[in-house]
Amino acid sequence: MSTNTDAVIDEKIDIDVSIPKLWRVVVINDDFTPMELVIDILKAVFKHDEDSAKKKTLEVHNHGAAVVGEYVFEIAEQRALEATKIARINGSPLKLTLEEQRG
Repeated sequence: MSTNTDAVIDEKIDIDVSIPKLWRVVVINDDFTPMELVIDILKAVFKHDEDSAKKKTLEVHNHGAAVVGEYVFEIAEQRALEATKIARINGSPLKLTLEEQRG
């Protein structure tokens, strides 16, 4: 009795790997949120250093909005939600939006 256990596979598997799109997290200016709170949120949630957080906060104040980070969608959404939660806990109406980065 002869058993042949050698299997021959003549099939190729095509894997299409693409780089995920990035989403921008944008902070929108309002007349109620203290600049110190925005700076604290940028440092805590978006990992900005002190100087970068201050510059982005001034950009929000002077231009009405600023991109504070670019991430894959799930991370962008999570960070925007975390920042919004911190703002609400502190009585702030701070608004953050997500924008798909155009390639």
